[in-house]
Amino acid sequence: MRVNLPLASAALLIAMGCATTASERVDEKVVEKLAGFERTGETVGCLNVRSISSIDAADEKTFLVRVGVNDYYVNEARGRCSGATSNFNHLEYTLTAAQLCRLDVIRVVDNQTGTFYGSCSLGDFERLKDKAPAEADEAS
Repeated sequence: MRVNLPLASAALLIAMGCATTASERVDEKVVEKLAGFERTGETVGCLNVRSISSIDAADEKTFLVRVGVNDYYVNEARGRCSGATSNFNHLEYTLTAAQLCRLDVIRVVDNQTGTFYGSCSLGDFERLKDKAPAEADEAS
């Protein structure tokens, strides 16, 4: 059997490219903010949407949710929300009640064109607390 080496090499490179994924984008500002908190283990399934001040993506699975002025929760999505950390996209969700809950779907949408990029369902909302000053310094 005769094998054409350049074709075999090209096929191997293509297969390797398919087996790896591009590294996901991380929002360093959100990651830094998240590092100043400690997870409490206390979870809730829903948050009142009127009390949510902001939702920021640290990466394509981790969301920092600000409630009111100084309360924070972390949400680990079930699956990746492709494009969630891009400055050119925003998050959208549809509510059936006045709460944002576990398993609700959030969508990633382009700011200018309205193009849909991806979606994921939310996990539980875990309450965060400020780290002690010594712990916060070590995390930085």
